[in-house]
Formats: sequence, C-alpha cells, structure tokens
Amino acid sequence: MILDLLENGSPSHIAIAVAGGGPVVTYDQLRQQVESLAARLNRFGLGRGDRIAMALPNGLETIVSFLAASTVGTAAPLNPAYTLDEFKFYLADTGARALIVPPTDSHEARAAAGDQVLVIEAALDSDGQVQLSSAQNAGAPRVGDYPNPDDTALILHTSGTTSRPKRVPLSHANLMTSARNVAETYQLTAEDVSLCVMPLFHVHGLVASTFGTLFTGGTVVVPSRFNPLSFWSTVRDHGVSWYSAVPTIHQVLLARTKAGTTPAGAEHLRFIRSCSAALPPQMMADVEERFGAPMLEAYGMTEAAHQMASNPLPPSTRKPGSVGYGTAVSITILNKAGDLLPAGATGEVAIKGPNVFSGYEGNAEANAESFSNGWFRTGDQGYLDNEGYLTLVGRIKELINRGGEKISPREIDEVLLTHAAVAEAVCFGIADRVYGEEVAAAVVLSSSATEAELRAHCRASLAEFKCPKVIYIVEAIPRTATGKIQRRNVASQISKASNP
Repeated sequence: MILDLLENGSPSHIAIAVAGGGPVVTYDQLRQQVESLAARLNRFGLGRGDRIAMALPNGLETIVSFLAASTVGTAAPLNPAYTLDEFKFYLADTGARALIVPPTDSHEARAAAGDQVLVIEAALDSDGQVQLSSAQNAGAPRVGDYPNPDDTALILHTSGTTSRPKRVPLSHANLMTSARNVAETYQLTAEDVSLCVMPLFHVHGLVASTFGTLFTGGTVVVPSRFNPLSFWSTVRDHGVSWYSAVPTIHQVLLARTKAGTTPAGAEHLRFIRSCSAALPPQMMADVEERFGAPMLEAYGMTEAAHQMASNPLPPSTRKPGSVGYGTAVSITILNKAGDLLPAGATGEVAIKGPNVFSGYEGNAEANAESFSNGWFRTGDQGYLDNEGYLTLVGRIKELINRGGEKISPREIDEVLLTHAAVAEAVCFGIADRVYGEEVAAAVVLSSSATEAELRAHCRASLAEFKCPKVIYIVEAIPRTATGKIQRRNVASQISKASNP
C-alpha cells in the first residue's frame, strides 16, 4: 500500500520540507502524522470503501491528508480552483462522503458539499502538525484496517471529447508500481531532493515528484505554488537535485534568465524532467544550455498512474522531440482494428503494465473502446523508431492540452449552450506561445450577445483555465459532407477565415 513508501526512508531523514519557512518533517514524524490522521478519519465514521475528497493547496496538509485518506478509504483530490458547479459535479460523481478543505476560504467547495458531505478542516498547529477537525456531526466511529494492494487508493477524473469526465480508479499497486518506475528511471536515491512545483491534485506532482522521491527515501520540497521569483533561491537553499514540470513552467524560467548565465543553485541539479505536454526541441536545448543539466522528456497519463515512457539519463541517448522509451511499461502502436504495427508506422499508442488501471469506473462503453486484447489505447497518435523511442504526432482524442491541463471541449460546449443567445457551439484548441494550446470556441447566435458576455457566462460555471480565450461569433459552424463537426477542421477553417 502507499503508506509503505514511508518505510523506505531513514526515520530521521527529512521526508517533506515546505518551502518558504514551512514545517520540516522526518520520515518517522510523517508516518506518525499519517497514522494519527487516519485514526481521526476513522473516528469521523469513515472507512474502507468511502471516498474522501480534498480541495487543498500544495503543502504538508495535502500530502498527509492524501496518505491518510488513501489508507482509510479512497482519496479524491480536487482542484481548489473549481467553481461551485464543478465541485458539485465531482463530489456527486465520486460519491464523496467527506471533503477536506483549509480552515479559511474554499467557499465554493464548502457550498457544494452542503449537508450531504462531511466537511473536515485541515490545519497546521504551532508544532507543524496537521490537525483535522469538523463542526458537523460525524457518523459512528469505524474500526481502522489497512488496505490491500488491489484496493482503490486514488480516484481521479479524465476528460473525453464526447462525454462527461470519466472516473479513473487507481489501486495501491498501480501507484506503487508507477512510483518505482519513476525512481528506477532516474536512479533516485535517498540523497535526491525533489522540488514539487506541479499541483498535488494531478498524478504528475503526486506520483512523479512526491511518491517517486519517497520510494527511495529522498526529500520532497513543496512550495504552496510555483513562483518564478523564488524558484532558484528554493533550489539553492534546499540543494534541489531535480524537478519535474510542464513546458510552460520551463519557458517562464527561461524567460527570466539571461542567455550565457546560469542561475545560482542550478549547480545542484542532476537532471530536469518535462512531462504532461509536448516539449519543443529548442526549449530542451535552451534549458540544458542555460541551467546546465540534462532535460529528460517523459510521457504520462492518469490511466497509467502517470509515467509510461521517458528519455534516459546520460550517458544513454535522449532524443529531442521524442518522449523516450517504455519505463517498465510495454508500448506498442495499433491500427484501428487493434493490430500491432511495425517500427516507423504511425498509429494509436497503446500500453500495458501493472501501473495501468483496470478500467473506467461505471463506464462499460468507454472500457470497450479503450481496451484491445489487453492493451489500453491512449488516444494519442505516434510511432516507435527502431530503438523503441516513442514520438507523439497528435491526439486522436480531441482534448485541449493547455500547459498540461487536459480540457474537454465537450464540457465547454455544454456550458456555452446554456446561454439563452447561443444556438450552436463548438470548442477547440488554438496554438498559443505560452501554453502550447489555448481554448477557443465558435458559436452561432439566435439573439444578440457579445464575446465578453459569453466569456463571463463561462466563468460562472468553469474554472478560469477552461474558459475560452477567444470566442468567434459565426454565421454557421463548418461541417463535413455528412453533417459531422470535426473540431480540428473547425479550428483550421475559422482560423483561415479570421486571418485571410
């Protein structure tokens, strides 16, 4: 089980250090805190089979609460930036019995919980200990027991283009396998110090930066959020040996560093990892030149408990534009019929391994489409070279990838269509220099409305990162000869029409 991660570190070795003067806890102290919080959750009437949602910013509270929740039942971390409607959906869809929030703010999450979900506050006391409390009446106490490897430790959502977000259950075995794969890929040891700049409600930050480090008894440094102003001082002060991030973050750091100079603290870095969005080869070269450490692009997804492939450490070859080869994960390329394709042929990337989930929860249709002869079809297009390195060339599933945030266009369509003036709507991704892709939409109106009014309508129901940056008001939405809407074609045609 995930709690076993805490057995890998020396009891007196630092496990978690909160950047900016926050608490520092050893492996022994972290284990004690998790055990204490798990017992507290049992006293709140929570136990095996219960879903425990969390809407917390990065910090010690998030890590301890996750480990405790996954020990007692199933942890369901949520983005604290969600709107009221989004919290209502995710709490209901997961069947959450409890919601852990900070003692202040989190108004939307609390309102969404209502009287149906037990609201628990997580706060640090003066000794740097995480404490849980609730003003509501809890259920009858439950007897604590430890989970089995096949029990669901984590429930997350992934978005599709033709449906609402799908539930992805990940077992303790899935997560432990993925943590081991990360640790072995990058030869992590107890001497390594990871800087976790990715949110802990995603598998990127949770599994790669945190669990991969804990697996080998290293130290995780956790700032409350990514801050380019304090990034290098944090690297310097904590002796950070690696960090993992989306290309957007790498680009921000590059923009703040002059060519020919190396930031103070960069000398501690053993390698830099990039994942969750395509890494431009030029950015890879610039980062290596500027920061003096090899940059390794990796490939991950929620359904695989994060990592599937990665470029290796030197002296092995890392290939710009490639996400590397399978990291204790089998990767193949399939055609539409599910047949394996040879090296060099482009098709759908498919994976197999003990880190891969067993199927979407309560969604037999999606499972039938996603699995082929034991292979999970990722929805990504790519090809393998003769050395087994994978290159991704596009996405079959029409998700918008905004700086690593996977956004379902269908979800935004549905929100736009609730506006009284919108007759038709289709959302799609457009190229963006900073985020790789940005959200755009085309709408056909039945009555008067402005672009600003439509964006404000979206903000009332969607997190800011999902709201369209551009909304094109058009006479008609382009369709194929058979009347179908293809989002990529819509994007191309509207772009041409608006930029003649």
